[in-house]
Amino acid sequence: MASEALFVMIHVGQKVGHQRNLEHGMVTRSWGFPRKPDWYGRRQPDFAVLVTGAAPRVQPGQWEAKSVRMVLCKVQVGVYEGTAPHWPDEAAEERVIYPYRLGLEPLAVLDDVPLGPDGPLSAEASQAARRSGTQQGVGYLVAMDPQPLFDAAGIEADWAADRDVALAATPGVTLEQLQGPNSPRRGRRGAGRQMDPEKRKAVELYAEEKAVTHYQDPKRGWTARKVGKPYDLRLEREGLERRVEVKGTTGAPTSVELTVNEVFHARDTRHTVDLFIVSDIKVTKTDGAYHCSGGDVLLLEDWQPAEEDLRPTRYQYLVPQPPAAPSCNRGTARPT
Repeated sequence: MASEALFVMIHVGQKVGHQRNLEHGMVTRSWGFPRKPDWYGRRQPDFAVLVTGAAPRVQPGQWEAKSVRMVLCKVQVGVYEGTAPHWPDEAAEERVIYPYRLGLEPLAVLDDVPLGPDGPLSAEASQAARRSGTQQGVGYLVAMDPQPLFDAAGIEADWAADRDVALAATPGVTLEQLQGPNSPRRGRRGAGRQMDPEKRKAVELYAEEKAVTHYQDPKRGWTARKVGKPYDLRLEREGLERRVEVKGTTGAPTSVELTVNEVFHARDTRHTVDLFIVSDIKVTKTDGAYHCSGGDVLLLEDWQPAEEDLRPTRYQYLVPQPPAAPSCNRGTARPT
């Protein structure tokens, strides 16, 4: 049907390790499977639904009687084979456990969602999520109208008319929304950022060095100079100038964080700006220091971010001030 989209249904276990991977996956916009899905290389889903909060090894009728948490995501990057440890358990074991990976953009969290006829999933999609849980979390594909999920999440979108959903129309996902009884206990930050600031800095610097090497290749002939703000690199070549915003991630190149100044600068028609993204970066820690290697490059030349592809994640709030006390011309002022 014209109103249907292709979904990959994914079950996420309730153990602490599974929930830690869920948080990390939403932060880094990625998910992975331990073995190759049977649809690998043939079909690419439009959306992913990660289902957690119910044990899957039950009869279909028992499953449909449950309610769960769902994380609705847009699939930005189809399944690819990752080569570097990425999730916490992979890093701990220093090996790749989930090589078949998706690049996801989290759109919304839905809590206490019925898995039966009263919920937003089709019967086929609901059972696909259950089967995923019995098969090591490998995703199952189903075709389904996404509109009930959009409506349940409060996303203003008309899939039948537009066949798309604007990022600006979605609430996004924070780690606070993913908290549960089995969530790992640690400090939390908004989704989209590396939790360890030293690791984040190492990834950023590595991406910058990789960008410098790319542009200063003799075949391209640019001279690159690091600037910092509101852009990372200034390129010069035979009287020409180009500016570069650099982003690095250990996950897939799905979305990146931008400051207001970075957006304004990229949209300024007086400048030519590239977006240089290094994804799937391998990070190891030796003697207390992080070391980066590998990574895939995605280069967007003459880049100007469109409004529908931007989601505000922070606001600057002007705090109302109390009215000034009336001046006193007589007597001695006393502190209150």
